[in-house]
Amino acid sequence: MPLARDTRLAVGLLRKALATRRARRDLRAALDARGPLPEGRFRVAVYFADGAANMYQMRQWYAPLQHLAERWPVVVISRAIRGADALLRDDALPVAYAPTIADVERVLSEQDIRVVFYVNQNTRNFQMFRYGRRWHVFINHGESDKMYMTTNQVTAYDYAFVAGNAARERLSRELWDYDLDRRTFSIGRPQADHYGGEPPFPPDERTVVLYAPTWEGDRPSARYGSVVTHGESLVAALLATGRHRVIYRPHPRSGIVDPAYGAANARIAAALQAANRADPGAGHVHDTGAEMGWQLTTADLAVVDISAMVYDRLAVGKPLLITRPVDPAAVVDEGGYLSACEWLDAAASGDIVGHAERVLDDPASGERLAHWVRHYFGDTTPGSATVRFEAAVAELMTRWDTWHAREESRDDTPPSD
Repeated sequence: MPLARDTRLAVGLLRKALATRRARRDLRAALDARGPLPEGRFRVAVYFADGAANMYQMRQWYAPLQHLAERWPVVVISRAIRGADALLRDDALPVAYAPTIADVERVLSEQDIRVVFYVNQNTRNFQMFRYGRRWHVFINHGESDKMYMTTNQVTAYDYAFVAGNAARERLSRELWDYDLDRRTFSIGRPQADHYGGEPPFPPDERTVVLYAPTWEGDRPSARYGSVVTHGESLVAALLATGRHRVIYRPHPRSGIVDPAYGAANARIAAALQAANRADPGAGHVHDTGAEMGWQLTTADLAVVDISAMVYDRLAVGKPLLITRPVDPAAVVDEGGYLSACEWLDAAASGDIVGHAERVLDDPASGERLAHWVRHYFGDTTPGSATVRFEAAVAELMTRWDTWHAREESRDDTPPSD
C-alpha cells in the first residue's frame, strides 16, 4: 500500500512539473508576442501572487477595474507562472509578469504606481509591502462573515476598501486600535454594477435553484463547504421533482484538500448530466465558467455556504438559504446577517423542496432582505457602488499628491546652520 501511494504521488508530481513547464513555455511565447508594456503609463497596480486556482478572486474585479482604468490605467503584477498565464489568456487587464523581486522592482521603476490593490491575503503580499511611497490597499474578493474577514492581517495595509457598515462593525469589534474612519472606505459591491450574461436556458415555469457551495477549507475553523454533507441529497431531491432547474456552481478549489469532497462534487456533476439526458428540457447547469452574474439574478432561490456567495446573492435582494456547517469547529459569526438568515441543516437537505417553498412564499422576506442589504452594502442603486469605489481611489490619489508635495518641500528646504 505505501509503495502504491508513493507511486501515485510521484506520478502526480511529474504531471504537475510537466504542466508547469508547458505553462512557462506558453507564458513566454505570449509575453514575447505582446511585447513590453509602455513605460510610465500605469498609476494603479493589482498585486496577484497566486496561480490559476485562485483566479476567481481576480476575475470578479475585472469589470470594475476596467472602468477605473479609463481614468487611471491599471496593471496586474503577477508573480506565479500559471496565474500570469491565466491572466494573459483572459486578456482583461495588462499584465506585468514579475516572478522575482528584481522583476517587481523593475516594474515599479518603469511605472508610476501610486495605489496597489490586493485581492487576498497571500503571504507573498508581504514582499510587496516593502515598497513605500505608494498606498497598499486591501480590496478583498468578496464580503462575508467568515473569520477571514477580521484577520489582523488587515492592519498591514495602509487602507481597506470594505462593503459597508457590517464590515466596519466587524473590524471595529475584532481589531485593536484600528482607525476605521481614516483607514477604511465603504464602497458597496461595485461588481454588482456589472452583473451580466444570459442564462443557457429559456425561462419557463420551472423554479430555478442556484446551489453554489464553497470548498472544503484548509482548517477546521474554515470548514464551511457543504458538498459532502448537504449537496448530494439536496441536488437529488431537486432533480427528482421535474419542477426545478438546478444551477450547480462549485467552488473552483473543490477537492483540492479532501479527495472525498472532490468525489462528491464529481457525482453531483454526473447526476446533473444524467438528468439532462433523461429530460432534455430540464436545462440543469453545471456551471464552471469565469463569468458571474446571471446565476445570481436568474435564480429564484440560492442555496449557498458561509462564503462571499451569501453576500453576492444578498446584494441582489432575492431569497436564499444558507447551509449550516456540520463541523463544530467551523467558526460562525452570528452577529450579522447570519443571526437572521434562513439556515439549511444537513439532516434537512433532503427536504430542500419544502424549505424552498417556505422561503419563496414568505411575504416578509423582502422586507428583511432589504434591511440587511442596506446594512451590508448601503445604497445598491445601479452604478452607486462604482461611484464610491472610484471616489475612494480619487481620495487616495489626492492623499498621494499631498504626501509627495510635502516630501518634495522637505527635500528643497536648505539645511540649517
